[in-house]
Amino acid sequence: MTFNSPDTIVKHIRDGLVEEQHFGYLMVMNRVHVIDRVGESGSYPFYLRSCAKPLQASLMIDFGMDEYYNMTSEEIALCCASHAGEQCHIDIAKKLLAKIGITEQDLKCGIHEPLSKTERDRMLLDNEEPTTLHNNCSGKHIMMLALCKMHNWDIKTYDEPTHPLQKLIKEKIYQLCELKKEYPVTTDGCGVPIYAMPLENMGKGYLNLFCSDEYKKIKEAFLNNPYIIGGEDRTDTKIIENSENLIAKVGAGGLCIIVNTESEEALIVKISDCSMQAREIVATDALKNLHWADIKTDHTIRINSGKIIGEIISTL
Repeated sequence: MTFNSPDTIVKHIRDGLVEEQHFGYLMVMNRVHVIDRVGESGSYPFYLRSCAKPLQASLMIDFGMDEYYNMTSEEIALCCASHAGEQCHIDIAKKLLAKIGITEQDLKCGIHEPLSKTERDRMLLDNEEPTTLHNNCSGKHIMMLALCKMHNWDIKTYDEPTHPLQKLIKEKIYQLCELKKEYPVTTDGCGVPIYAMPLENMGKGYLNLFCSDEYKKIKEAFLNNPYIIGGEDRTDTKIIENSENLIAKVGAGGLCIIVNTESEEALIVKISDCSMQAREIVATDALKNLHWADIKTDHTIRINSGKIIGEIISTL
């Protein structure tokens, strides 16, 4: 594995001095070759994290799960989502659980507070505890359990690497991302296996998925339900909502993958220190430079009174 140092990609300039810097990579590509890049990552593999979700969800279409459970576009979107745990997400999850005939106790993704600040505040005031459904990965886990139910596979061990489902997911991801050799595997935050690969292969996977008629339902689920994909203050939701033909998905570890479904090109952003703010600024500035979308993001540095004393700039 070759690894080269990432480029400086974001600077925080406070009254003329660079106070903070973020390093990372940016890549623009089509199915044939890389068009442009910032930073040279070589062949170093990075974990897909939640950017794997639409690739994992492609099995829904392969096995006809969407038709078997008569899934709505919103339900398909939730299975691909890193949702913010708002009421709209919980309601869809509950309906899908009922269709499949499982309960939230079957999910092994764990519990965390909603990503939505508004929902966290509401639950705190109402003395309400979060459940497994508030986990941003709950839709993916419902999808996995549904596939197990269809095939009569054990639902108690669906998260283990040796389970038939996880073996199929690995095979599918390797196929879509055109991987020719083995790369590292780890356990994602929600407890299931997650695979690593070079950034270029991530882009190939997304282009092979979202620019294929075979997976049109997944593409339409993203384009038609951007708030279900993320939610309050989520970068992927902002990008999809404020563009005509862009699909976006964020992942932990500073990742964001965007597909222009019209030009069939992909933009991949990786921030080395995993800063979510830097990721959003780089992604939206790159979209503007590419003339794919003009999405407003706050680049200002303010003191408590609101006075502006600096700016955050991308160095693209």
